[in-house]
Amino acid sequence: MTAEEAASYINNGDIVGFGGFTPAGCPKEVPTAIAKRAEALHAEGKEFKIGMYTGASTGDSLDGALARANAIAFRTPYQSNKDLRNALNSGQAEYFDMHLSHLAQELRYGFMPKPKFMIIEACQVTDEGEIVPTTGVGNAPTLCRLADHIIVELNHAQPEALRGLHDIYEPQDPPCREAIPVYHVADRVGSDCIKVDPSKILCVVETNRPNEVGAFTPSDEVTRKIGENVATFLENEMKAGRIPASFLPIQSGVGNIANAVLGALGENPHIPPFEMYTEVIQDAVIDLMKKGDVKYASGCSLTISAEKMDEVFADIDFFKKHVVLRPQEISNNPEVARRLGLITINTALEADIFGNINSTHVLGTKMMNGLGGSGDFTRNAYISIFTTPSMAKGGKISAIVPYVSHIDHSEHSVKILITEYGVADLRGKSPRQRAELIIENCVAPEYRPLLREYLEKAPQGHTPLNLNNCFAMHKALAETGDMHNAQF
Repeated sequence: MTAEEAASYINNGDIVGFGGFTPAGCPKEVPTAIAKRAEALHAEGKEFKIGMYTGASTGDSLDGALARANAIAFRTPYQSNKDLRNALNSGQAEYFDMHLSHLAQELRYGFMPKPKFMIIEACQVTDEGEIVPTTGVGNAPTLCRLADHIIVELNHAQPEALRGLHDIYEPQDPPCREAIPVYHVADRVGSDCIKVDPSKILCVVETNRPNEVGAFTPSDEVTRKIGENVATFLENEMKAGRIPASFLPIQSGVGNIANAVLGALGENPHIPPFEMYTEVIQDAVIDLMKKGDVKYASGCSLTISAEKMDEVFADIDFFKKHVVLRPQEISNNPEVARRLGLITINTALEADIFGNINSTHVLGTKMMNGLGGSGDFTRNAYISIFTTPSMAKGGKISAIVPYVSHIDHSEHSVKILITEYGVADLRGKSPRQRAELIIENCVAPEYRPLLREYLEKAPQGHTPLNLNNCFAMHKALAETGDMHNAQF
């Protein structure tokens, strides 16, 4: 069928699952056609909105197109599109933020309505119902199994040679579920494809479109320094015997800071070649893998630029020996994360002087992107690290405040905080000790006097929290546009 013919089957109120994870491996043509169908129906005065389950964020042809068409009733579990963000924050679409490892199992448990349709991008589909995803798996196995109808976007821009890159495995459901048998990063425990009843495949839409992954911003002085601080901290942990000489697998978040951190790990001569057990495999991983600094990477998606994707396609046999793509229920699984002893490195939107982390909300109300998989990893890490530039908006915002405006990761899960100024090791520290350490080591020098003033004026108690002014810096930002104007 054409994309328009496939989209005609989807009606107002339907719940639709989408494959992929980030823009990698997401369907493109059919979602765009659904958006056009929504616009046409709205022009006729008819209602049209769908519920959406995805892996994580998607490309603009999916999240962006549907948001601009006002075609989203609800959306979960993660997003990063500007137009969708505006829709969520204006109340145009409902959104519930979730740990990425949770959605598939909660759908199977019946906690949320199952999808009627599943739209998946594939590089191969067979008459026997074998669907080979492209560069992102996400929640595709469970969504395919639960959906009544499957629409396949067969993308000829993605070679059939990708078959063999994936390890598709769904865990058992309680009671008495068995262990997920991943005991080493490179263990493969499932199938190289998603197997479905062929009668569920409603149609195949042929496409020829690359992923919509944008190029990453080159490292700047701040992100380079954060990367160096992370690498030096881990080097010192090895010297102290707290990390084995063979090192431990790394989980790294997505974005420019994560790329800079991975680059710094590769450049540090004291850190041996390492493995990764993570969600998103980025450009830096491909470069490190080709140099031998990353031995193996297990992830949920290849979220890499077009240039790096060409390198992978050109040497696909090499990368199939060093990369595996899993469903996010496995790539982010707390059981596996704790078993493997992951060093987890994620980015904070905001941190406070006690070690609480806000990953999601600006001023406590405006959703930025979502929680993503950071909680899956942080709570179950061997060592959990959060990184952030100390300031934003030209210095008008301090990323470290007396108390975060929204808590995604509590002080109990956060062990290390790192900015361009230094490292705060929070292990074994009381709340007041953590506050003093974070102010001294991580806060931008121009904000240290302000935060010290707050701490000095805070009441005595186990946690020096002043309820009258713990949000004074946020209040100053909202009223004057600059946290420097805070009054305690």
